Amino acid sequence: LVGFAGCCLSDAFVAPRSAAFKVASASQLHATPTAAIAAFDQSQAASVDAIAAAIPDLAPKVDSSWTPASGVTIAGCPTALDARDAPGPANIAWLSSLSVQSQLSSLTIYNGPLTDVPHLFSKCAIVNDGASIEFVLDFRPRAYGNYEMRDAAGNYPGPDELGRKAFEYSGARRDFDTKFGTEQVITFLSSTVAALEGAVPTQDSPTEEDALIRGPLYTSLTMPLTDNNVATLVAARQQAASIWLGWANDNGAHDHRPGAPINSQYVYDTKYRQNSYGSLLSYYSNKFGPDGAKLAAADSGPLDEGYVGGGS
Repeated sequence: LVGFAGCCLSDAFVAPRSAAFKVASASQLHATPTAAIAAFDQSQAASVDAIAAAIPDLAPKVDSSWTPASGVTIAGCPTALDARDAPGPANIAWLSSLSVQSQLSSLTIYNGPLTDVPHLFSKCAIVNDGASIEFVLDFRPRAYGNYEMRDAAGNYPGPDELGRKAFEYSGARRDFDTKFGTEQVITFLSSTVAALEGAVPTQDSPTEEDALIRGPLYTSLTMPLTDNNVATLVAARQQAASIWLGWANDNGAHDHRPGAPINSQYVYDTKYRQNSYGSLLSYYSNKFGPDGAKLAAADSGPLDEGYVGGGS
């Protein structure tokens, strides 16, 4: 559920709108599902190219990718998946740029255990028989903060209920907020929400896996399929990838100390990736039926490759 204060987006966080879609009123439904997903895919590919240019070690995983020549279809729709990783100091355990024609565009980046940089999850799906877009964006924490137990007022269980663990969890939340949940990022998210036409929080019933992986910046909205909404989401998803890249390339600012912190991060990340796979399996099975399991496995990547770092 989105609950950010409305404020203007600073110039540093403004991304250009896609030339393919000009701003239109909510009543002008010129965008089609096929054109919208194509626009998301184009900008997503540009983001991946920018990441690869900044992180030269990011290499394609040919055996895990689906090109148009592969002939893969999901629910009858041509599907492509650009899979990459960057073993060693570059510390990217898995990158999946996924497209299901006229249905879905998704970018997932899992970091390796050498840093505490949040994982990135950015998705646009066509829903409501082609009339709406479902948008999900999350910068996912790398330490357990007990986020699934936050109440409607934004409060968490204290030591009376959780004992000393409450201090551990509050410390993890404070660390994330200080490093990543900054005013600048919150401004970017709230400004994006304000620019969308007819957007409302997506009503869903999160699975246990969903609840465990969602972070405090989790944003999930459903909105009419309009030119303005497509253009706004194109810009927002580009900016989210740019924000993630800034953290990942921050000259070691988010590196763990060698030894136990890296090992602990690996243990957490292994559980996270299993939960993330379970979340995708549920979502894709509901959306794509029997093909959902194949798509979830491909998009999640190998579950035994959480550690790609060098040194300990």
